[in-house]
Amino acid sequence: MTDAAAAVPDSSATTGELTPTQVALLQRRTVRVLAAGQVLGGIAFGATVSLGALLAADLSGSEALSGLATASVTLGASFCAIPLARLAARRGRRFALTLGNLFALVGIAIVIVAAATRTFPLLLAGVILIGAGNAGNLQSRFAATDLAASGRRARDLGTVVWATTVGGVLGPLLLTPGETVGRTLGMPPLTGAYAFSIVAQLLAFTLYIVALRPDPLLVAQRLSRSGEARREHIVEVDRPAAARYAIFAVAGSHVVMASVMAMTPVHLAHLAPDQVTLVVGTTIALHVFGMYGLSPLFGILADRLGRVATIVVGQALLAAALVLAAVAPDSQWTVLVALFLLGAGWSAATIAGAALLTESTLTAERPRRQGLSDTVMTFCAAVGAVLAGVVLSLVGYGGLALAALALVAAVTVLAPYGRRG
Repeated sequence: MTDAAAAVPDSSATTGELTPTQVALLQRRTVRVLAAGQVLGGIAFGATVSLGALLAADLSGSEALSGLATASVTLGASFCAIPLARLAARRGRRFALTLGNLFALVGIAIVIVAAATRTFPLLLAGVILIGAGNAGNLQSRFAATDLAASGRRARDLGTVVWATTVGGVLGPLLLTPGETVGRTLGMPPLTGAYAFSIVAQLLAFTLYIVALRPDPLLVAQRLSRSGEARREHIVEVDRPAAARYAIFAVAGSHVVMASVMAMTPVHLAHLAPDQVTLVVGTTIALHVFGMYGLSPLFGILADRLGRVATIVVGQALLAAALVLAAVAPDSQWTVLVALFLLGAGWSAATIAGAALLTESTLTAERPRRQGLSDTVMTFCAAVGAVLAGVVLSLVGYGGLALAALALVAAVTVLAPYGRRG
């Protein structure tokens, strides 16, 4: 057993008092386990996102319907965020995370069957279940805050978010070797990479079952009831106005990022028709690095500068990205820089917003509000991505960037609500 496992008995109903040192050891171990789980989950989800649109276009016979796969992933995550959060409140994070792994595994199996039988509706059903699994994966970042000390809460959250970078990059890179593996195993065309996804999800499932003990949320709930370790790790404060602002800031920043990012490949295809894959691949890779690669730095900034101040920093980065895209939409280099800043702004706002939401909510209410935040975030992003296509067709890429500035302005103007209470 590790130091934290030895220091804290493996039960959420432990009667012995826990010292702040024991809680800190458990928190470190929890962050390591969650980070490893995010790497594995990112591998599985990265391959799914990359393959979903290709399979949808192949099975439906229409590129116009390929976007339904991405929308189905988002809707699956949106519909299941609150139910999984409620289960976490009753049964613990381990139960919710492993249930998410099972959803994803069933979804992958359905997608493979759909590809074999060439059934488009069945494909969408499988992708929705994979999205439901991603809802469980999203809870990992909140699980990192359950036992975090106030001075490290955003930093621990940022560490877990950063781990997504590894899986998010590896997942798409496994598509080519996945074709070879798929042919060897006799899998349907385009589904070979799902072999890696199945292995990754099974490893994540086993990791959570074996290593996420004791459950961080159940321990936090017990500490809240007993008053143990409260000064450093469990601070019971309920600030509804600040919590509502945190949900709005996270959702607004996510909509800005998702809507502009979703239309960027279409825009770049017109700018560089002869180098589409190179230009789009480089731009999206840099964007993903901005989203996840800098998350530990923004976590440290949120702990030192403050949650609301870091959210405002995120809005400044988003505004800079949108202004660049609006001023010089026909420059590939400008769009490249804008997408990096877009990812960085999203990272700052969502990490600080998640930390603000957690510490503005009573322990017993946290899973419910966290699930609501994920639901609002993913659902609004799905709607925003659809509307972005309409705006792009009407006023172009620069006009889309200017339209997105309205949300950035709203999040910035309402920032004082984040300090209420």
